[in-house]
Amino acid sequence: MITQQQVERILRLSGDGLPFVSLYIPVEPERPDRRVFSSRVASLLDRIRPLAEDGSAQHAVRLSLREDIARIETTLAEEPVRPGAVAVFSCGGRGIYEQMWLPRPTRERILVDADPYVRPLLGVLDEYYRTCAVIVDKSVGQVWEYYLDDVRELEVIRDRVTRRHAYAEQFGEYRVRNKADELSKKHYRRLVGELRRLFGGGGYDLLAVGGQAHEVPGFVDFLPRELKERLVGTFTIDRETATAEDVRKKVRGLVADHAHQEQRRLVGQTLEAKAASRPAAVGLDETLWAASLAAIGTLEVDEQAVVPGRVCDRDGLLSRSEKACPLCGDPLREVPDVIDELAESVIDDGGEVRHVDAETALRAEQTAALLRFELPPQPVTVP
Repeated sequence: MITQQQVERILRLSGDGLPFVSLYIPVEPERPDRRVFSSRVASLLDRIRPLAEDGSAQHAVRLSLREDIARIETTLAEEPVRPGAVAVFSCGGRGIYEQMWLPRPTRERILVDADPYVRPLLGVLDEYYRTCAVIVDKSVGQVWEYYLDDVRELEVIRDRVTRRHAYAEQFGEYRVRNKADELSKKHYRRLVGELRRLFGGGGYDLLAVGGQAHEVPGFVDFLPRELKERLVGTFTIDRETATAEDVRKKVRGLVADHAHQEQRRLVGQTLEAKAASRPAAVGLDETLWAASLAAIGTLEVDEQAVVPGRVCDRDGLLSRSEKACPLCGDPLREVPDVIDELAESVIDDGGEVRHVDAETALRAEQTAALLRFELPPQPVTVP
């Protein structure tokens, strides 16, 4: 399972003049086939083999790429194939090799660049909120964790319950029912107390509640405001027969719907800010300029967008087409995806990056951003 810490470590990697090979290979859930996987590995590596034999490249660069190709071939040949996607970051000349499995397929790609290509990783992390799911009935509560499309049971909370029977009337039907209600409320209070403890430490983003259709609403009504604000939805499930896979599928749907709603809300908020002349940037050229000035608070990126561009290693200026930096005059370094450079720049400057895979107006604009301040005019470009 990937973590934010792993991604941050990869962001800090550097080849110090030697190239990084970044490779992503998807494996569809319905077809985790070894032969198909091996064929994709070979096909992608064939694209960069000419670089390892290019006589115009430095000797150290060619050797490093040969080491990358050999290690990726050997390692992935032994790797068990499972649904999702494998991501590899390798710089043989520096002894760096990072590999991880992502919980869902990504676009197939291989890039050779000065830095690891991490935008697909960031996009995957954006989609997954750490979610606490509780399955309730009158006397038992199961607490689950859902994160990065994986679930695990955290604990089971059991309480005593009053059983109604044929002779209840001789003890007073009202008193029996009242006692059962009191025990249910006591059970709910225990569950709420545990949820407050779990959420109080900041370990969870969302709450999902499941159980029998006639029992879930009663527990939801019992939730305090701070937990209701985290509630992403409810689902119907039989606690006694539910498997971990059942829980995963139910919660996954709720979290995916929530993620898409949040993406649409954020894009709409940014477009409204731009229309109202508040600090915002819409379109790749504007957001590249904003990132060059460390002006971006929140960057939104359409997940499908990949655009080659250029970077000034001295001033950090980002551009789609300029050949020289308008600030210092130095030549700009070509990069296979300037949006990846944009995302890394925003993170380095303390901003946040949100990848959008829902259908929104961002599909045409590619990028947009909420800014910390209004942008000055761009300098005159150097052709």
